[in-house]
Amino acid sequence: MTTVVNDTGVGPLLRGWRERRRLSQLELALRAGSSARHISFVETGRSRPSEEMVLRLAEHLEVPVRERNALLLSAGYAPRYAETPLDAPRLEALREGVERLLRGYEPYPALVVDGSYTVVAANRGVGLLLGGLPEHLLTPPLNTMRIALHPEGLASRIRNLREWRAHLLAQMERQIGLVRSESLRALYEEVAAYPPPAGAGSGPEEAEEEPYPYFALPMRIEHDGRVLSFVSSISTFNTPMDVTVAELAIETLIPADPETAAYLRSLAEAPSSG
Repeated sequence: MTTVVNDTGVGPLLRGWRERRRLSQLELALRAGSSARHISFVETGRSRPSEEMVLRLAEHLEVPVRERNALLLSAGYAPRYAETPLDAPRLEALREGVERLLRGYEPYPALVVDGSYTVVAANRGVGLLLGGLPEHLLTPPLNTMRIALHPEGLASRIRNLREWRAHLLAQMERQIGLVRSESLRALYEEVAAYPPPAGAGSGPEEAEEEPYPYFALPMRIEHDGRVLSFVSSISTFNTPMDVTVAELAIETLIPADPETAAYLRSLAEAPSSG
């Protein structure tokens, strides 16, 4: 994902973030230990904020790490946060920790994606759900949104596709509101335009009564003659100091009913045919 720095300066960028957070100049000033007058001068370009002030305002405005670099550049300062390739030696401990987490979650599906929904790691539970999909969707780099919403992908198997599709697109819309990324917007426009799979949304199954009072919107997906139900949980890293790490998300699919959990455990306990 590429950050494009606005050539109008740091003031309008900060004002945009403040308005996005629905804060007045006074509210932001009180949180940042400044004054409404100074915030106004910064936003209008009458005052150049110090590097410390840019970072302090960004913190209180909950600006993503990548966009904090953009604010610093617009104010005339060097970026503060590195963007380290995930395969770099300095991230070895992170990679090992994530791999242990994914293995430990088996037999349930879990994966790690970056800020463009590209899969950077996954466990065997994810492979179970992807079995039988066409090769063009499984050729690296895998993208979770394409796999989920493409009519030849999981969309053809998801029983509550209308609801799940709306959830995924809303998730992308929220992210687009936080980061200025042309690639992310292009991905959104691509997947939002996918036609529904043949027969999707027209059969009686969408209206059938669910046997469990789900505690969150489930993804109900057909697999090998069964309907498996999962709810999704997404985790990110606290106080990241690197753009790459800040944009990683660990998604775990939690079985939403006893039958799904029992079925996945039975597959894990079954003797290998090899």
